[in-house]
Amino acid sequence: MNLSKADFERISKQVYRNARPVDLASWKYHFEKGSQMDIVEALSSYQNEDGGFGHALEADSWNPNSTPIQTTTAIEKLTEINFKNKQHPLVLGILNYLDSGAEFVHRRWNHTVPSNNEYPHAPWWHTESSSTSRSEYNPTAIIAGFILEFAERDSRLYELGMSIAEELVELFLHNPELEMHPLKCLVAMVNSIEKANLQNHLLFTKVREEVNQQITQRIQRDSEEWHGYSCRPSTFINSPDSSLYEENKALVSEELDYLLTTRNADGVWDLTWKWNDFDKEFAISEHWWKTEIIIKNMLFLRAFDRL
Repeated sequence: MNLSKADFERISKQVYRNARPVDLASWKYHFEKGSQMDIVEALSSYQNEDGGFGHALEADSWNPNSTPIQTTTAIEKLTEINFKNKQHPLVLGILNYLDSGAEFVHRRWNHTVPSNNEYPHAPWWHTESSSTSRSEYNPTAIIAGFILEFAERDSRLYELGMSIAEELVELFLHNPELEMHPLKCLVAMVNSIEKANLQNHLLFTKVREEVNQQITQRIQRDSEEWHGYSCRPSTFINSPDSSLYEENKALVSEELDYLLTTRNADGVWDLTWKWNDFDKEFAISEHWWKTEIIIKNMLFLRAFDRL
């Protein structure tokens, strides 16, 4: 079962009607041979003078101020396109923000910030909603990985990133039972360690093996549960090159079929969450999120030759 050309065009039209410029640029980059720099240019409109990101780049939080989570969203978008320019002003701005000590407490970047409460937001971005597990790894693990990839190795910030990565590795190996989101953050850090050619450090092989074990345990294998907020195979398996693909091949195929058969009346995918507050703002964010979900699902389908 593959997505038809007509359905692809229908999905594309939904993107063009509803996407933010940054997400439209991402769609064009992935599916229309668009420019990587168009994404970076669109991202820059969310970057504040301090180098951090805000302005609802993470569409569940409309806080215009720089926050670690919004900045991490920018990092994830750069990672998605394999951006490597360490001297680009946008990257240097992020590094300056991280080096400033803003929202950095007890050797972790804050998961939520008080100013979130002053703007429309999902309940999980309220300052009182953070769990210990999430605040240990999210967003600090992603940030530490970014620092190891992009900061100068003789800098104070690089030393900080390395020491935090060491702490998180030790913490994880001592207590590897993580829920989906913290585990995703740790996976991002491990991937950054590899891209930074630091495999001989940070117990890389041992961590990678333990991460794979945890992913295997976290993947929801009952497709009846996929309609809700769950850990589908695509959360961690993005291509046939994944080290976990062969042992989960049938399950991946099942999810590919699931995606093709669960599109809504508009031909795209519904969100699996709501805010339960700020109804007008959520209606807007819902459209923003749908484009991100479209891109994620379409990349997954393409990786396994379903387009």
